[in-house]
Amino acid sequence: MKNLKTTLDISIKKALQLIKKNGAKALVVIDKNDKLIGSVTDGDIRKAILNNVNLNKNIKNIFNKNPKYLVEGKYSKQNLNNLMYKNNYTIIPIIDNFKKVIKIITLTSLSKKQIKITKRNNILNNVPCIIMAGGKGTRLQPFTDVLPKPLIPIKKKTVIERIITGFTNYGINKFFISINYKSEILKAYFKELKPKYKLKFITENKPLGTIGSLSKVSKKEGKNLFITNCDTISDVNLGEMYKYHIKNDYDVTLLASSKVHRIPYGVCRVAENGDLKKIDEKPKFDFLVNAGLYLVNNEVIDFIPKNKIFHFTDLIKILQKKKYKIGLFTVHENKWLDVGQWDEFKKTVSFFS
Repeated sequence: MKNLKTTLDISIKKALQLIKKNGAKALVVIDKNDKLIGSVTDGDIRKAILNNVNLNKNIKNIFNKNPKYLVEGKYSKQNLNNLMYKNNYTIIPIIDNFKKVIKIITLTSLSKKQIKITKRNNILNNVPCIIMAGGKGTRLQPFTDVLPKPLIPIKKKTVIERIITGFTNYGINKFFISINYKSEILKAYFKELKPKYKLKFITENKPLGTIGSLSKVSKKEGKNLFITNCDTISDVNLGEMYKYHIKNDYDVTLLASSKVHRIPYGVCRVAENGDLKKIDEKPKFDFLVNAGLYLVNNEVIDFIPKNKIFHFTDLIKILQKKKYKIGLFTVHENKWLDVGQWDEFKKTVSFFS
């Protein structure tokens, strides 16, 4: 049960680190006698980030005091399946009659056969994904002088294969790939690959910006659509993101990541008269940044002009003006990787090593 349980005195930041290590997206919270008192998930921490809660504070004010659990000797495999799969739980504590935690079951510890059942019953089976892969990838030259950015390898898989796998793992099996630069190479690659999922190409006769090609997708393809850049790889619970989108009745849900930027110098704080107030030694700043993944209602397609350069920021401005609902689904910065520039690409290669 290493890295799967904690006590209330742990900081939110430390809880994030443990969740990253255990891969279960949650922690079981116990008291000093190992009795179950709650749980804390990456979702709880996302809410804390959105509410600007200090991450150095303990989890006392953000943890769930009514966690789901099963009692040893009083549950069946069906009970476990219902809790884990139908409710999309990633961790379930097993307790004795005195509420002492005796073991913890995670989604990843269950059999491959059970995981296949999950995929067949997944709520995302009818949600398509559009991959914006038409850019030139100038920040990755000279590689992209030869190959389109989606086909740059990360170990034994290409960038686009890793992105698609992240979606097929959640039951998504219909993809649209927007192409322009070196499009014939991409087509030839997938013809050779012979994927089992459904795939259609959206050809841009000229560059259409970060989301302009969405105008070529029919609204009949689905009520909601995932859209992803082709230079970000996310480790996100897509089912949870979808439920969040539906529950809050958002027209657009944007994946946002916490990002910490540290200034490697002492920063001078200056008064209005020019006097020095103080020096902050190597301060750090927390931001929420766009992680390049979106979930949108098909109605937004109507606002995208045909055959014109159009960026996601343009769409957001229009939707905000028309009072559409736009939400953020927040994740820790360790939950996504940027492969669109050299420094970050090298980190991504190291991550998969």
